[in-house]
Amino acid sequence: MRHSIYICCLLTTIAIVNAMFCGDAGLAFARSGDFYLDPYDIPCRDHGIQAIVWSGNNPKMKMERLAAYCGPILWFSPDEPLLAATKGREIVMPEPFPFAESAATPVVYYRIRTILVREDADGPAYIPHPKDKNLDIIDLHQIIGIELDYSFYYHAEEGMGSHEHDVESVQMTLQVWRRDDCHDRHYNLVVTRVVGKAHGVHWYDNILEIDEEAKFPIHILVEEGKHASCPDKNGDGYFTPGYDVNRRVNDAWGTRDVMRTGTLFTSNYQAWMTKLRRDEHRVFPPLPEDSPLREAYCENGAYAPANATYSLRPLPSTEKADPALRPSIVGKGDHTWPREKPYTDLTRLQRWVAEAGSFVKSLSIAFRADGDLGISIIFPLFVVKHMQEPFGGGWLVNRIYFKDTDMRDFAWTVLYTKSASRWMEGYVSAGFEWDEEWEDITLPETFESTRNFVLETGVKFRANLVNTPLEFLTKLTDFWGLRLGIKNTGFVNIDKLSYVIEIGAGSW
Repeated sequence: MRHSIYICCLLTTIAIVNAMFCGDAGLAFARSGDFYLDPYDIPCRDHGIQAIVWSGNNPKMKMERLAAYCGPILWFSPDEPLLAATKGREIVMPEPFPFAESAATPVVYYRIRTILVREDADGPAYIPHPKDKNLDIIDLHQIIGIELDYSFYYHAEEGMGSHEHDVESVQMTLQVWRRDDCHDRHYNLVVTRVVGKAHGVHWYDNILEIDEEAKFPIHILVEEGKHASCPDKNGDGYFTPGYDVNRRVNDAWGTRDVMRTGTLFTSNYQAWMTKLRRDEHRVFPPLPEDSPLREAYCENGAYAPANATYSLRPLPSTEKADPALRPSIVGKGDHTWPREKPYTDLTRLQRWVAEAGSFVKSLSIAFRADGDLGISIIFPLFVVKHMQEPFGGGWLVNRIYFKDTDMRDFAWTVLYTKSASRWMEGYVSAGFEWDEEWEDITLPETFESTRNFVLETGVKFRANLVNTPLEFLTKLTDFWGLRLGIKNTGFVNIDKLSYVIEIGAGSW
């Protein structure tokens, strides 16, 4: 009986997923880009939207030039230890990889991860150069979207879990907007999403879906000592959750300059964790002379004269890298880029699922004790996609557990928590528990099955095992943890109270 009930619950959930897929098959790639295409009638000239980082008629563009049009402004803390009190044009970080050619300026590495090719493409979207990746050509006429990454190397970091060879990154999603009605702006590069990566943990991503208020080049706040990257949508030097980051806000890492001290403080982000930035600690991208964004940073004809400008290099292979550095580079992508993919309905479906992250890493499994011993399993509310409630930014997930002799008892509940990644967070869950009992297991007539409403609340403690001696366990999930709670049985009248302890793997 308990298994048939579980299967019914699972089938119902899958039906919801199928309905969502069928009703929104075109959701994935251009969702934020639709802000440009649908609600606004943008004139061909003087559009005034900075997220359109380039417009023109020649669709063929060198790889390095595309990376230069989209490059971010990096903004360091005034107390960043690797700055060594330098400022302005004296700054020489981020650094080149130690196995690469040295440089007198900061160095940023770029990688075009994915090119999404139009279904009506009539020629090659990507034309490689035989000797120099900077000179590779992409044809915007054949492309609907691009995934572009920037990587930053720092020879060391400070604070909790400090280590040598720190490689951080920013990911951008670009839409190629073709406007045949504009005689001088047939092709437009539009930035639709910016993701600042933080400490290699998917849940910590600082995600900004671009809107009309975003200023470009986008500013990236670089965390003091630890170097996590976070978008600063309006370039004011402050991190404002919900504004600078507008997806998975409760889990977004933000910019926690205080982490350099090695102290965790609170589990959720607080404004005092980020130090105010100063203009002299900005490092600028090498914007091409025809960039529509360049003029705002020119003084007397000179571009960003008081600040350092980084040079761009393609992300290299790891053949010459130190063994301790190699995994960090490979984690940002190997040198066999870009990858070309046709933009079909299947592609959109795959990206819809991928937005929730790895399905495996969205699971949690734990040993459970609540008077009986058992196993607890948590998985996304829509099986392959999470449900985030819109008001507090929390998560709703399925939670089932099996317990008692031969795992004969079963429960299904929906669990709510505000965060999937904070080191300490409260939770509440509610649902039904089916309890099967025998007075004498040899006599079937003594069998009794009951169904009860159960409500549970408590706190979950998580430990992020990335960059620890137990990092091998993160192949399954980044987090392992302990849950302590109290469960009551009965809806109006409480029939039973019991303590709950769960120990296991997973965010939830």
